[in-house]
Amino acid sequence: MGLRKKPSPTELPLGFTIDPEPIEETLTSWGGTPLLLQAFRSLGLPRSVGQHMHIKQRDRGFDEASMVESFVVLHALGGDCLDDFARLREETGLREMLGHELPSPEAARNFLYQFHDPKLIAEAQQELTAGQVAYIPEENAALQGLGRVNDDLLREMGRRDTLQKIATVDQDSTIIESHKKEALTTYEGSRGYQPMLAVWAETELVLADEFRDGNVPAMQSPLGVAKAAFQALPEGVEQYYYRGDSACHEHELIDWLRDEQREAGPRGAIGFAISARMSGTLREAVRALPETAWQKWRRKSEPAEERTWAEVLCFRPLCSLCLCGFFLLIL
Repeated sequence: MGLRKKPSPTELPLGFTIDPEPIEETLTSWGGTPLLLQAFRSLGLPRSVGQHMHIKQRDRGFDEASMVESFVVLHALGGDCLDDFARLREETGLREMLGHELPSPEAARNFLYQFHDPKLIAEAQQELTAGQVAYIPEENAALQGLGRVNDDLLREMGRRDTLQKIATVDQDSTIIESHKKEALTTYEGSRGYQPMLAVWAETELVLADEFRDGNVPAMQSPLGVAKAAFQALPEGVEQYYYRGDSACHEHELIDWLRDEQREAGPRGAIGFAISARMSGTLREAVRALPETAWQKWRRKSEPAEERTWAEVLCFRPLCSLCLCGFFLLIL
């Protein structure tokens, strides 16, 4: 007599029943949105937006805080274009959680247009010297107001987290590819934009940003973003550091970081690490180092990967205040 075959799971009764009666409650697949809304509102951002941003020209329609909150929700829920607002507007449950409607794609587009000022662009173009094509226009009042909202956010975060005494400003530019006809060619050959961003590395909070066309070199005027980043840090910070790639190897920025009596920034020392471009003079200085100058260095997380480093004291970079040493990592 053979063994009884175990029944297949597909032969067992289903673990649920289907109720043909329609449910009366409102359902939504965006159930995590209230946590985002609570953070946005408890940090006082609606009040800050109302204080610093004055874009509306008519009483009807969305106020500035509702519009900013709508864009925060759009990004959090994975939206990547204005047309996604149309889909989210169909979610009744989402509208009830927000307490207000989401804007239509056209209303959202008109709101974004308020951050664009052709006059400032024209003024920047008029100041170009012969042969110069890249420029960074001034921010209009709407953009400046949005920046002050971010400053309020950072101050509130600093008030709540009094234990964070160290701030490392991590500054970098990133190419964002775009197929818009207005987008300019980047150094990689693609078309797009190359905004510069400064982040508080220990908290991953954005300190400052600057929107730039794709043809603007990352090495062009990084000091303004660095100043804005250090000014945005809350008062509780006691130790300051700065980190940048070779695009930040620019003499005005380096001089400002070295100057402990610097203007528009914290007084005292700022420790910094900036990659140096492998120029001809730097290559010669590296080759002139004796073999004994090189020391081994290995990541704890990657013990199989071993590198060597040396301090180059005989190389004078773009910094005009002093001779600076560099730590070079060689694969």
